[in-house]
Amino acid sequence: MSELAQVKAAARKAGFARRKVAFGEQSGGAAGHLSALLAGYRGVPMSGYMPIRTEIDPLPAMAEAAAYGHVGVPVIVEAGHPLLFARWEPDVEMKDGPFGARIPVLDEFFEPEIVIVPLVAFDSDGGRLGYGGGFYDRTLEILRAKRATLAIGFAFSRQEAAGLPLEPTDQPLDMIVTETGIITPKRM
Repeated sequence: MSELAQVKAAARKAGFARRKVAFGEQSGGAAGHLSALLAGYRGVPMSGYMPIRTEIDPLPAMAEAAAYGHVGVPVIVEAGHPLLFARWEPDVEMKDGPFGARIPVLDEFFEPEIVIVPLVAFDSDGGRLGYGGGFYDRTLEILRAKRATLAIGFAFSRQEAAGLPLEPTDQPLDMIVTETGIITPKRM
């Protein structure tokens, strides 16, 4: 394992630990700031995600957004490939997908202009540490080459960390939303 891979593994481990604590402390309403932000983008095609393990839950905000336009969830096709986004609504029939995330039974794919990104850790500059598969980085790079695409990290405030081990291929977040507020990266 390279030195960078070791540093990333340690940062992920610390991020998962902080996220687990935050998940256990939550008292509801975590998606309130996300709902408020997305209200300004009604009708813009967007993607959220189906929360797994201790991820913060975007489903209330996604349900509100679905009343105004297309909302999707990511679908992993295979390792090393970009994500696809399947249309989702609150009562759509779901099935098990890769990595324990649920996905719609019907493959009604579209390209979002807003992507709500789950994460393990983030920094104040819009850096994001994910699970390590590079799915969101590849996908955001492709979407951003076609049109302006807003990447919104959604996390617990405890997941913030300084000095994340980032690489040139890591796609930056345009903003981060937590249960306590909205963060505009310092680099902006």
